[in-house]
Amino acid sequence: MPIALELPVPVARIRALRAGDEVVLSGRIATAREAAQRRLAARMEPAVRAALEGGVVYRCGPVVAPEPGGGWRFLAAGPSPSAPAEPWQAQVIARYGVRAVLGKGPVDPATRAALRDHGAVFLQPAGILAVSLARRIVRVRGVHLLDELGVTDAVWDLEVEGFPAVVLVDAQGDALGERGAGAAPPLSGAGA
Repeated sequence: MPIALELPVPVARIRALRAGDEVVLSGRIATAREAAQRRLAARMEPAVRAALEGGVVYRCGPVVAPEPGGGWRFLAAGPSPSAPAEPWQAQVIARYGVRAVLGKGPVDPATRAALRDHGAVFLQPAGILAVSLARRIVRVRGVHLLDELGVTDAVWDLEVEGFPAVVLVDAQGDALGERGAGAAPPLSGAGA
């Protein structure tokens, strides 16, 4: 039975999770790929902090469409490879009060240390298609840095409901598959 996490989530609830736990996210998350993470690590963006504090940063380059009459609709929301964002991830976790990073590996030592130090976990979406994940986005609350970074790399402030994920690295720094937890998805991103 997956563990339901309402976002924002207290640090004690995150520290209780273990590698391999299945979770279902509901609440506020924000996307941020490499360009956004680089920007967020370099300077404080108060509106983005409001979206991320106690919440989830999703390494996702979405496919979106404008809605008639204004607003946006997500068509696809699959995870982006994590390696390009890793150099800035630890700073973003610390600066923005992030409780979970959602994406696919790799998870480098600096990010693992930040997960331990700040009470956060690394999650991977649980085995469904990017189109199905987009259906778990119930509202686009806003978009930040759109003019500077473009649609794919902007920071999308979202409301999700029933978003499935698996804990790949827990707040103790333990990774799925490293403690004899059985077959595990690779942390290197190969095949993920």
